[in-house]
Amino acid sequence: MSPRILFSLAALGLAALPALARADSLVLGGGCFWCTEAAYEIKLGVTAVTSGYAGGFTENPTYKQIGHEHTGHAEVIKIDYDPAKITLAELLAFFWKVHNPTQVGGQGNDQGPQYRSIILYADEAQKAAAEKSRDEAAKTFSKPITTEIVPLKKFWPAEDYHQDYFAKNPNDGYCVYVIKPKIDKLQKGLGPKH
Repeated sequence: MSPRILFSLAALGLAALPALARADSLVLGGGCFWCTEAAYEIKLGVTAVTSGYAGGFTENPTYKQIGHEHTGHAEVIKIDYDPAKITLAELLAFFWKVHNPTQVGGQGNDQGPQYRSIILYADEAQKAAAEKSRDEAAKTFSKPITTEIVPLKKFWPAEDYHQDYFAKNPNDGYCVYVIKPKIDKLQKGLGPKH
């Protein structure tokens, strides 16, 4: 902090406040963003999860466009996290448990390129971490991993009604029959500490 800011904080009696927590982010997609969003929201150290679109070429894409037009985008989530509480490697290791990265053209009944498995890296360190994590995960699957690992050009937040969909719509059929069983299974695997 600059001396001027520190002096101002000291004058207000705020100089002893703890430093703000550092936040990093990761963008990835593993099928329907409602599912991946709900899965990452149970992880300790994750501070926010935003559903959105990335990996394509259409500016300001909408949900309708990515489902019915060729936009190149996938349904993804942006995960904000505190690296003092959870590492990038841990977030990536969890990714391979959240979906089936060997499935081509979607996830389960959600079919189409918008549901593909994808990691969008922000820098070379994220790229290296994603590739290392993929190579480790590949040892546990009988089929080849099809996950794309590509540079993040831009993340577009999805419409408001998609945000926190599972939390806001727990009785929706998709939530009851697809998301809830997945979350229950993940929580059992995580144990009490998440």
